[in-house]
Amino acid sequence: MRWLPVSAVLAVASALIVGGCREETKVDVASSLHPDRMPTMTTHNVSTMISDSGVTQYKIVAPLWEVYDEGADPHWRFPEGLYLRKYDRKFNVIATIAADSAIYFKKLNLWRLDGHVEVTKVPGELFLSQQVFWDQNKAIVYSDSFIHIENATHMMEGYGFHARQDFTEYSIKRPMGIFPAQRDNLRSGTGASTASPASPAAGRSHDPVAPAQGMTQVPAASRLQPAASPAASAGGEARSSASAPGM
Repeated sequence: MRWLPVSAVLAVASALIVGGCREETKVDVASSLHPDRMPTMTTHNVSTMISDSGVTQYKIVAPLWEVYDEGADPHWRFPEGLYLRKYDRKFNVIATIAADSAIYFKKLNLWRLDGHVEVTKVPGELFLSQQVFWDQNKAIVYSDSFIHIENATHMMEGYGFHARQDFTEYSIKRPMGIFPAQRDNLRSGTGASTASPASPAAGRSHDPVAPAQGMTQVPAASRLQPAASPAASAGGEARSSASAPGM
């Protein structure tokens, strides 16, 4: 019968004792994640209908759609541009919206549109600004930025804007002036181009019922600067109203 050396027995016993006392190290992966910064869904080349209570409300076309649903403030992001069509209950196009980027805050039911923002209301009224908010709970559209408005008869410019979401009534808080309409210049102006649905901010047509793949033309930066006018208002709000189907 062979006996193991005493040193070997002690080494094995020590290894067993040390191994039995070792605690497992747990790595908390969840604590290193940031749900506010990580999208739960990312979709490219989006073209989808958005419905509420079984009624189609609007169509979204965007090159990139990021959904953040796990954070404290769930929202959607459209960092590369957005084109949106608003429908009435009979599925008629009543307005279009195009922007360089957009965020939709789900809890507030609020859209924030940034960059070159262009809103066209059927049959042809045009609103240009650098930032627009659309509060669907209050059914209003508003902005504190410079605003340029065109219709069949005149143009209006100023700072600060408030409107019903169907644009049947709107007002400019600080009007700069009212000008005769120049719709031909608007359509033929600064290099219109054609874009695909994946690039809504790349080129746009001002036809509010154009196919989604024919995006609206980004207004040149110079169009969003106030123009000098002898008809500039001395103060108060400039208001307008029109008859249109509800948004």
